[in-house]
Amino acid sequence: MNVLQLSTIQLPLIFSSTFTQLNHINSSPNLFTSIKLRSSRKPCKYLVKAGENRPPKSTDLLTQIRELEAEGEDEDHDDNDLIDIDWDKVEDEFSPKGPFKGEGEEGMDYDKDPEFAEILGDSLDDPAKARSKIEERMKKKRDKILQRKTGSATPMRVTFNKFDFNNSYIWIEFYHAPLEKDIRMICDTIRSWHIVGRLGGCNSMNMQLSQSITDKRPSYDDILGANIEPTTFYNISDLEIQDNVARIWVDIGTSEPLLLDILINAMTQISSDHVGIKQMVFGGSEFENWSPSLTAEDEGYSVHKI
Repeated sequence: MNVLQLSTIQLPLIFSSTFTQLNHINSSPNLFTSIKLRSSRKPCKYLVKAGENRPPKSTDLLTQIRELEAEGEDEDHDDNDLIDIDWDKVEDEFSPKGPFKGEGEEGMDYDKDPEFAEILGDSLDDPAKARSKIEERMKKKRDKILQRKTGSATPMRVTFNKFDFNNSYIWIEFYHAPLEKDIRMICDTIRSWHIVGRLGGCNSMNMQLSQSITDKRPSYDDILGANIEPTTFYNISDLEIQDNVARIWVDIGTSEPLLLDILINAMTQISSDHVGIKQMVFGGSEFENWSPSLTAEDEGYSVHKI
């Protein structure tokens, strides 16, 4: 009794032109009846039989086809002799992304992300356990991920006291003495405000888009925008702080209320989210809690560069 053994050979992609060439070389209905090719990527069937005592087959494709053809003349085959091959699985298995990828490809290295390994660990096959670990991690790091508002829910008051665009102080009174991080935020805000104003970005005479009809496609008249008289923020001083009161001197140059609106809007948001501001006062050379003689740092006075 002849015992059959199944062996696998690797077939390259064969196109119609290749079959035409093979057909000219050696034509046999038995061969192409055994090879049932649906597509180069979809599962197909081919017959490979090796006798128990047969010598190894040649690795040359044409030689193998001729040998199979010669064997097929004396043997009867049915569908039970055919082997199903899923070429997609073969590609996944032996592609560079598969388990047998080259040495140049690096797999998932948990040593490079110990926090990720600690969260998931042995929970990859248990989604409920992995979710529980992630929620526990979120609770531990909640303060670092979600920042609570540290400002004031009370709206900031805004008053004007003989404000002169060419020469005036702007006073800021906090509920408490601001921290270093709060002072940096205030300085960055005022510095940005000054830069935009100095570059002419706050010109209320050229607000074509904000004053246009919203239900139509926006359009901009560049000639009109270029011929409008520019506005310039001339000068600004450094920020001075005494305990919970700060002041800054400005020379805006032109009477441009849009500049003041922008600063007020920014400071209102800072007061609500970050550090509570009791009031802003535009104008006036004196303030009730400001002492002109207090200039020592150990007494609560400081100057911050704008």
